[in-house]
Amino acid sequence: MWKIRRLDELSTREWYDITKLRVDTFVVEQQCAYPEIDDKDLTALHVTNFDDDLKAYARIIEGDDIYIGRVIVNQHFRGRGLSRELMNCCLDYIDEHYPDKTVKLQGQAHFADFYRSYGFKDTSVIYFEDMIPHVDMERLYEKNL
Repeated sequence: MWKIRRLDELSTREWYDITKLRVDTFVVEQQCAYPEIDDKDLTALHVTNFDDDLKAYARIIEGDDIYIGRVIVNQHFRGRGLSRELMNCCLDYIDEHYPDKTVKLQGQAHFADFYRSYGFKDTSVIYFEDMIPHVDMERLYEKNL
């Protein structure tokens, strides 16, 4: 089941599972040594799909623009359409709560077509962050198109 909660609404175990999945994916699997946990976690909205295990996760960062980040599907649950469900959940929430804001993300370049399928457009050239090609993208709301 998809849930969107603030950090203080998560149990200690849920936060542990989220940080473990993020570190296992972004630091270990992708071999990037960087501070995965940051101050943005304190105020972000954490989007989760827990059953017995954490299946997928993303965070939404509120501000002048809205950012979606840390989009992950647990490797044990990949290939089941959860990435689409996760993005739909994030964008549905944003569309409902922030109808006047642009949505931005820094996507890994090999996922750019996935994000484009949701109406995101490239706003940068491909650049390397932690040795992985990324591209900045944004989605304007229909009234801005």
